[in-house]
Amino acid sequence: MKIGYARVSTADQSLSVQEDALNSAGVERLYSEKDSGGKWQRKELHRMLDALRPGDTLIVYKLDRLARSQKQLQDIAHMLKSGDIELVSISEQLDTRTPMGKAMFGMIGIMAELERDMIRERTTAGLASARARGRKGGRPKADPAKVKKALALYDSKEYSVPQITEETGISKALLYKELNKRKQSGVGS
Repeated sequence: MKIGYARVSTADQSLSVQEDALNSAGVERLYSEKDSGGKWQRKELHRMLDALRPGDTLIVYKLDRLARSQKQLQDIAHMLKSGDIELVSISEQLDTRTPMGKAMFGMIGIMAELERDMIRERTTAGLASARARGRKGGRPKADPAKVKKALALYDSKEYSVPQITEETGISKALLYKELNKRKQSGVGS
């Protein structure tokens, strides 16, 4: 079965160009959604992946409609390959049903792996260089006095979370993290 997947990032964008191209390619079942490609938790993407069966062909207008990161694309490609499902991208003229298409998709995977390895290598070298100069990695620790003040403001129930974060300069995430720590230890209210 030929299954199509179309996606745009925002509600005000139109799916019609992709849907028309997919229908012209003979798609028998079409999954469409308006959601960010950077998110993995996309309802229609997962419905489509669950519907695929061995021997099916997944057709997309462009590979970036399927995934916006190489990691996601690699994960999906692995799922498709292990499930005996072919992939066709109309714009890139990629068709894993052909020997050249399989080779090109393999090259995309190799390039993605190379890119990941190079990033890892540069990161490791950068961290080693920083350590050699006496610097530590990671985020700087929050000022304990600011955290204490933020918790006191929160406990007073006179300030909203945005007011507290603006007043103290700590992030909302850190405030909630500290509140959760306190809650788990049974200290304060």
